[in-house]
Amino acid sequence: MLKENPKMSTQAEPSLNARHDMLIKEVPKLGEKAASKAIKEWGRPKSDITHLIFCSISGVDAPGADYKLVNLLGLNPSVKQFMLYQQGCYAGGTVLRLAKDLAENNADARVLVVCSEMTVVSFRGPCETQLDNMVGQALFADGASAAIVSASPLLVERSLFHVVSVKQTILPNSEAILNQIETTLGLEKEKLRASKHMLSEYGNMSSACVLFVLDEMRKRSVEERKATMGEGLTWGVLYGFGPGMTMETVLLHSVPIQYNSGK
Repeated sequence: MLKENPKMSTQAEPSLNARHDMLIKEVPKLGEKAASKAIKEWGRPKSDITHLIFCSISGVDAPGADYKLVNLLGLNPSVKQFMLYQQGCYAGGTVLRLAKDLAENNADARVLVVCSEMTVVSFRGPCETQLDNMVGQALFADGASAAIVSASPLLVERSLFHVVSVKQTILPNSEAILNQIETTLGLEKEKLRASKHMLSEYGNMSSACVLFVLDEMRKRSVEERKATMGEGLTWGVLYGFGPGMTMETVLLHSVPIQYNSGK
């Protein structure tokens, strides 16, 4: 990619068009991979999906990434689409808030939520005088995550978390967010272990992060044979932070895990 676009490796050369062309092509494709995994685990036919919420801070196009994803997945052309551009890192909470409203106000709705983020738009080559730029590039990463939200799950649908309530607010800016939350709330170290693990392993994937964290929690819960998907706990709070500084808050009720006897 860099050989084909050498201007991307320099600080001042114009390269926005090349970057944008990559994003509008690759962001829906990355989202399709995450959505396909979610649909496969869900186990119901794609034709049962009634709504699609696609979120990305990476590039802007018309028709948008939501339209392209409908075609990539082969969804029903009548699926109701919502495209959220340029929301930032808190948008993983935003899409759950919107999905909750749609699911609760549309009978039998099945809302496919997809967050797909790529960092090519902000990539710059190394510069000895811009250490902050290098740190930022090391922190942020590409990633896509997906979930299916319903207000009336059937027996064949395995619930993971119940979205109890949601809220958005604007706060004063704060550095080292995870450490600040841990200190201010007096949390024990293990409370944020899933969040810190995902940041360490994958970096900041903007809106896709919170669903990655929830997936990590449920995997650990099963591996450690906890009582619930929330690492054995019944209640939890999901926070998403982004530009503004804007914070999304989602109150979650964790679903009990049913284990087969003798295993």
